[in-house]
Order: sequence, then C-alpha cells, then structure tokens
Amino acid sequence: MKKKAEKIAHADELRTQLAKVSTVILSTFQGITVEQDTKLRRAVQAAGGNYEVVKNTVVERAAAGTPAADLLKGLKGTNSIAFTTADPVALAKILTKVAKDVPAFKFRAGWVEGRVISIQEINQLAALPSKEELFSKIMFLLNAPAQRIATALAALPRNLAVVTSEAVKANKFGPGGAAPESTPAPASAPETA
Repeated sequence: MKKKAEKIAHADELRTQLAKVSTVILSTFQGITVEQDTKLRRAVQAAGGNYEVVKNTVVERAAAGTPAADLLKGLKGTNSIAFTTADPVALAKILTKVAKDVPAFKFRAGWVEGRVISIQEINQLAALPSKEELFSKIMFLLNAPAQRIATALAALPRNLAVVTSEAVKANKFGPGGAAPESTPAPASAPETA
C-alpha cells in the first residue's frame, strides 16, 4: 500500500499530465486479466497516450483545477483512465477495439477538447479516420491536380513530335521535305587599275 507522501507525489505527477491532455477516457477495468491489461497499456502507449488504473480520491485530487476535473469528480467503483495529448481518434480506436475483445472493459465517459462526451460519442469518435489517414487523403487531393497538369504539359511536346513526324511522312512540307538550295552569288568582276 502506498504511503501518503507517495500518493501526493503521484497525484502531483498526474495533475501535471492532466493539465496538458486533449482527451481523457474513463473506463472500468474490473475483470481484465494481467495479459489483457499489458496489451492495452502497450497499445495506448504506441498511440502516444497513457493508461492508468486510478484510485478515485487520488485522481479527483489530481484533476482539480485541470480541464478534465468535471469528468473525474465523484467517481465510484473501480476506474481506469486513458489520456493523450495527441490524436483522440487513435486513442478511441484502440480502446474501442479492446472493449470489443474484452467484455469486462467498459467505457464510463470521456472528455475531448474541453467537452464531456458519452459512451456513444466515444464509439463515434473511434469510427472517424485517424489524423494520418486524413493527412493522406488531403495530400492526395492536393497532389491530384498537380499530377494532371504535369501530365498535360508533358503531353504537349510528345504530341507536337507525333504530328510533325506524321506530316513529314505525308510529305506535307513540300517535295522531299528538304529546304530549297540557295543560288550561289555571282562572281565579282576583277578590278581594273
């Protein structure tokens, strides 16, 4: 069991982290095996977040004065929180997948960008494309017109060469396609003295 000084230090560390986060998802962990918990922690860390099983009084004290204070006030039962300063969609996707795989893991509520959200909204958030997928789509949309312009500009010289070649084959530039010969200049008369 932690001593009072350790609890205060943990609450201060948690307060520092909660002051910076953009997303907090509150859940229950009762009934999750150690192996499932380890996989969950690794997946959340891979997405740039943190996952902690919390004591209600410690997390309420830590959340006081932070944007997530409303979410973490007056908690009952066994609770865990996952939070991130990065992409909220990535965190929601990971937790939703765990909730499907592990029936004991259940959402309670969430807090995203200053607003408390419901369990249904967490599931909707998980259904959104991730930040990387959105960037990829935007870059494709920005790149597509540039590719079309480059293709059209590259086609101009090629098309001109094809038309010129066909015109030469069809003898459109006159007989033989050669330039007329120039006539020699008359020789000048020798100078007399």
